[in-house]
Amino acid sequence: MFRQKFMEFMIGRNGVDHLCRFTSIISVLLMFITIFTHSGLLYIVALLLLGYSYFRMMSKNIGQRQLENQKYLQVADRIRLLFKDGPSLWKFKAFFTELGRKMKYGSNEAQARRAKRAYEKEQKKIYKFYTCSTCGQKVRVPKGKGKIEITCPKCKNTFIKRT
Repeated sequence: MFRQKFMEFMIGRNGVDHLCRFTSIISVLLMFITIFTHSGLLYIVALLLLGYSYFRMMSKNIGQRQLENQKYLQVADRIRLLFKDGPSLWKFKAFFTELGRKMKYGSNEAQARRAKRAYEKEQKKIYKFYTCSTCGQKVRVPKGKGKIEITCPKCKNTFIKRT
């Protein structure tokens, strides 16, 4: 008897769809969280979501509710694709890992510049660097050899310098 009356009442109404289920589940989860946090704001949000899901169930504007449900399903499918299989999840994690690394250490170019500077600093401990006066080529010679004649490997110009 009651079931028949309820079925007659629901004729021409939207009923339960995916978005309605999602909002109901989220509202129940939020209510469960408020048991431990005693947050009034969280409780109000949960009640509003529950009210919205009942509004969607009882709505007679079925066309509008179906459009809302389709938009929700499109967004949910995009999110599911991110977490569907391992490689996609790895790409997702790798993206955020790389983003965090770039924020912490800078881009690859900046890392390359730092590595080059560190290499040059190590080289300056062992070698003395001179620039050829004719062609501008940098020439590296060992430190501590006294006054030596240096030959440019590019233009074969010779010059005498102290190391």
